[in-house]
Amino acid sequence: MGGQSKILEVLPQYYSYVVFVAIDSVLINWWMAYNVGAARKKYNIKYPIMYSPDNNDFNCIQRAHQHTLEIHPVFVMLLLVGGLQLPRVSAGAGAVYLLGRILFARGYYTGDPEKRQQGAFGTLGLLGLLGTTACFAFHQLKADHPNWCKC
Repeated sequence: MGGQSKILEVLPQYYSYVVFVAIDSVLINWWMAYNVGAARKKYNIKYPIMYSPDNNDFNCIQRAHQHTLEIHPVFVMLLLVGGLQLPRVSAGAGAVYLLGRILFARGYYTGDPEKRQQGAFGTLGLLGLLGTTACFAFHQLKADHPNWCKC
Protein backbone atom coordinates (compact mmCIF):
# COMPACT_ATOMS: atom_id res chain seq x y z
CA MET A 1 0.00 0.00 0.00
CA GLY A 2 2.63 2.50 -1.06
CA GLY A 3 2.17 6.18 -1.54
CA GLN A 4 0.37 8.88 0.32
CA SER A 5 -3.29 8.63 1.27
CA LYS A 6 -5.65 10.51 -1.05
CA ILE A 7 -7.22 12.29 1.90
CA LEU A 8 -3.93 14.01 2.67
CA GLU A 9 -4.09 15.58 -0.78
CA VAL A 10 -7.35 17.38 -0.01
CA LEU A 11 -6.64 18.51 3.55
CA PRO A 12 -5.56 22.13 3.80
CA GLN A 13 -2.02 23.10 4.60
CA TYR A 14 -1.53 23.40 8.38
CA TYR A 15 -4.35 20.96 9.18
CA SER A 16 -1.83 19.04 11.27
CA TYR A 17 -2.02 21.93 13.78
CA VAL A 18 -5.70 21.11 14.20
CA VAL A 19 -4.89 17.44 14.74
CA PHE A 20 -2.29 18.31 17.38
CA VAL A 21 -4.85 20.40 19.27
CA ALA A 22 -7.28 17.46 19.11
CA ILE A 23 -4.56 15.21 20.55
CA ASP A 24 -3.95 17.78 23.30
CA SER A 25 -7.65 17.65 24.19
CA VAL A 26 -7.37 13.90 24.73
CA LEU A 27 -4.31 14.35 26.93
CA ILE A 28 -6.10 17.00 29.01
CA ASN A 29 -9.09 14.68 29.44
CA TRP A 30 -6.74 11.90 30.60
CA TRP A 31 -5.11 14.30 33.07
CA MET A 32 -8.54 15.15 34.48
CA ALA A 33 -9.52 11.47 34.63
CA TYR A 34 -6.30 10.71 36.51
CA ASN A 35 -7.14 13.48 38.99
CA VAL A 36 -10.60 12.02 39.56
CA GLY A 37 -9.07 8.59 40.18
CA ALA A 38 -6.54 10.04 42.60
CA ALA A 39 -9.34 11.90 44.41
CA ARG A 40 -11.38 8.70 44.64
CA LYS A 41 -8.44 7.04 46.34
CA LYS A 42 -7.70 10.03 48.60
CA TYR A 43 -11.31 10.49 49.73
CA ASN A 44 -12.27 6.79 49.61
CA ILE A 45 -15.09 7.29 47.11
CA LYS A 46 -15.90 3.86 45.65
CA TYR A 47 -17.17 3.14 42.16
CA PRO A 48 -19.86 3.52 40.82
CA ILE A 49 -20.58 6.56 43.00
CA MET A 50 -20.36 9.62 40.75
CA TYR A 51 -20.69 12.29 43.45
CA SER A 52 -20.20 12.16 47.18
CA PRO A 53 -23.10 13.23 49.39
CA ASP A 54 -20.67 14.85 51.82
CA ASN A 55 -17.30 15.55 50.15
CA ASN A 56 -17.29 18.83 48.25
CA ASP A 57 -13.60 18.57 47.32
CA PHE A 58 -14.15 15.29 45.50
CA ASN A 59 -17.31 16.63 43.86
CA CYS A 60 -15.45 19.65 42.50
CA ILE A 61 -12.72 17.47 40.96
CA GLN A 62 -15.31 15.11 39.48
CA ARG A 63 -17.45 17.96 38.18
CA ALA A 64 -14.52 19.63 36.39
CA HIS A 65 -13.91 16.42 34.45
CA GLN A 66 -17.60 15.72 33.87
CA HIS A 67 -18.26 19.19 32.49
CA THR A 68 -15.28 18.88 30.15
CA LEU A 69 -16.56 15.50 28.91
CA GLU A 70 -20.02 16.99 28.33
CA ILE A 71 -18.70 19.62 25.93
CA HIS A 72 -15.85 17.59 24.40
CA PRO A 73 -17.82 16.17 21.42
CA VAL A 74 -18.94 19.68 20.47
CA PHE A 75 -15.39 20.98 20.79
CA VAL A 76 -13.89 18.23 18.64
CA MET A 77 -16.55 18.57 15.93
CA LEU A 78 -16.11 22.34 15.72
CA LEU A 79 -12.32 22.01 15.76
CA LEU A 80 -12.08 19.38 13.03
CA VAL A 81 -14.72 20.90 10.74
CA GLY A 82 -13.72 24.54 11.20
CA GLY A 83 -10.11 23.50 10.68
CA LEU A 84 -10.97 22.38 7.16
CA GLN A 85 -11.55 26.02 6.23
CA LEU A 86 -9.29 27.94 8.61
CA PRO A 87 -6.81 25.50 10.15
CA ARG A 88 -4.51 27.98 11.87
CA VAL A 89 -7.36 30.05 13.29
CA SER A 90 -9.13 26.89 14.44
CA ALA A 91 -5.98 25.50 16.04
CA GLY A 92 -5.43 28.81 17.84
CA ALA A 93 -9.03 29.00 19.01
CA GLY A 94 -8.84 25.37 20.12
CA ALA A 95 -5.68 26.09 22.10
CA VAL A 96 -7.41 29.03 23.83
CA TYR A 97 -10.32 26.75 24.71
CA LEU A 98 -7.99 24.07 26.11
CA LEU A 99 -6.00 26.56 28.17
CA GLY A 100 -9.32 27.75 29.57
CA ARG A 101 -10.24 24.14 30.42
CA ILE A 102 -6.98 23.67 32.33
CA LEU A 103 -7.54 26.84 34.37
CA PHE A 104 -11.20 25.91 34.83
CA ALA A 105 -10.16 22.55 36.30
CA ARG A 106 -7.37 23.96 38.45
CA GLY A 107 -9.80 26.53 39.87
CA TYR A 108 -12.40 23.84 40.55
CA TYR A 109 -9.76 21.62 42.19
CA THR A 110 -9.42 24.18 45.00
CA GLY A 111 -12.82 23.08 46.31
CA ASP A 112 -14.28 26.53 45.67
CA PRO A 113 -16.52 26.22 42.59
CA GLU A 114 -16.38 29.98 41.97
CA LYS A 115 -12.67 29.69 41.14
CA ARG A 116 -13.58 27.69 38.02
CA GLN A 117 -14.32 31.07 36.46
CA GLN A 118 -10.55 31.55 36.00
CA GLY A 119 -10.95 29.52 32.82
CA ALA A 120 -14.08 31.26 31.54
CA PHE A 121 -12.12 32.90 28.71
CA GLY A 122 -11.95 29.44 27.10
CA THR A 123 -15.51 30.07 25.92
CA LEU A 124 -14.05 32.64 23.52
CA GLY A 125 -12.06 29.85 21.89
CA LEU A 126 -15.21 27.77 21.54
CA LEU A 127 -17.04 30.71 19.99
CA GLY A 128 -14.12 31.18 17.60
CA LEU A 129 -14.47 27.55 16.57
CA LEU A 130 -18.17 28.07 16.02
CA GLY A 131 -17.22 30.93 13.69
CA THR A 132 -14.65 28.89 11.72
CA THR A 133 -17.18 26.09 11.34
CA ALA A 134 -19.84 28.52 10.11
CA CYS A 135 -17.27 29.93 7.69
CA PHE A 136 -16.66 26.40 6.38
CA ALA A 137 -20.42 25.96 5.88
CA PHE A 138 -20.74 29.26 3.97
CA HIS A 139 -17.86 28.27 1.70
CA GLN A 140 -19.38 24.86 1.05
CA LEU A 141 -22.68 26.47 0.07
CA LYS A 142 -20.79 28.88 -2.14
CA ALA A 143 -22.99 31.48 -0.52
CA ASP A 144 -22.23 35.12 0.08
CA HIS A 145 -19.87 35.19 3.00
CA PRO A 146 -20.32 37.46 5.98
CA ASN A 147 -17.58 40.08 6.26
CA TRP A 148 -15.91 38.19 9.13
CA CYS A 149 -15.64 35.13 6.89
CA LYS A 150 -13.80 36.57 3.88
CA CYS A 151 -10.89 34.28 3.26
